[in-house]
Amino acid sequence: MIIITGGAGFIGSAMLWKLNQVGISDVIIADELGDSNKWKNLVGLRFHDYLHKTDFLKKLCEEKFPRIDTIIHMGAISATTETNVDLLMENNFAYTKDLALFCAQRSIRFIYASSAATYGDGSQGYNDDEEKLTSLRPLNGYGYSKYIFDVWAQRKQLLNKIVGLKFFNVFGPNEYHKGDMASVVFKAYHQIADKGVVKLFQSDNPAYADGEQMRDFVYVKDCVEVMYWLMQKPDVNGVYNLGTGKARTFKDLVTAAFIAMRKPVNIEYIPMPPALQGKYQYFTEARMDKLAKAGCPVKFKSLEESVADYVQQYLLKEFPYLSHTD
Repeated sequence: MIIITGGAGFIGSAMLWKLNQVGISDVIIADELGDSNKWKNLVGLRFHDYLHKTDFLKKLCEEKFPRIDTIIHMGAISATTETNVDLLMENNFAYTKDLALFCAQRSIRFIYASSAATYGDGSQGYNDDEEKLTSLRPLNGYGYSKYIFDVWAQRKQLLNKIVGLKFFNVFGPNEYHKGDMASVVFKAYHQIADKGVVKLFQSDNPAYADGEQMRDFVYVKDCVEVMYWLMQKPDVNGVYNLGTGKARTFKDLVTAAFIAMRKPVNIEYIPMPPALQGKYQYFTEARMDKLAKAGCPVKFKSLEESVADYVQQYLLKEFPYLSHTD
């Protein structure tokens, strides 16, 4: 049996999709749906059972489940703007500790989501060398809640038994419920459909021109290929970056969206919000040599390929009010 926490969320439901693709449906989904539209991510997918995240943890600790092969822990508060740090620590740190200890004590494969937000402003680079974990300085509560688990797991000597993934800028199907936390591709699609123009933040860093801010954008389909490979490689443990290893500009990203929609490129630059000033990353790029050295065979799609697939195979079908042949 496989358990996916956050299984109705963006990456969790994409992982369930991948498992279904290879014929696996003996999966328990643990999540907290509330009044969100996350439930839509599960429509059409096959799984054994659904449990609220609190009920799941209680039953897990009471040994209520039959044989568990793998727990994929994607459940978390993922909003980088969340200011209730107690809530972040409860959901992202304490909950993860309970699962990690449970799995380590029973030799259950445990794959969890860390985050590139642990790197802070990037001034120390994006090297997933575990010897550098304690030197990182996250910029927000979300990043800290992910960072502190990585450090705790290292201190408890668990990183040789579990695997954490520092996701960079993931985009793709099933992020529709994320609101302000949705990817720039998702937002760009709707802006192009509504107004024919995409608004990007101006740069307030003289080293970067407007639109030339850079991120390591990675397609969720590539992410779940890596996760599926890790499920089958219990000897591969530790903390690993998960990006493409190639930073691209926001201008490149939205240009790819315009092209995928067959619309003329039209970008407007707007002032950086005061809330982001001093907390904005101008460059992220995953060092991917560690994962490659571990033997991961996944070849990441180009930005243009990924955006085209997302827009044409998903967004245009999910939100079909725009005809890409206009």
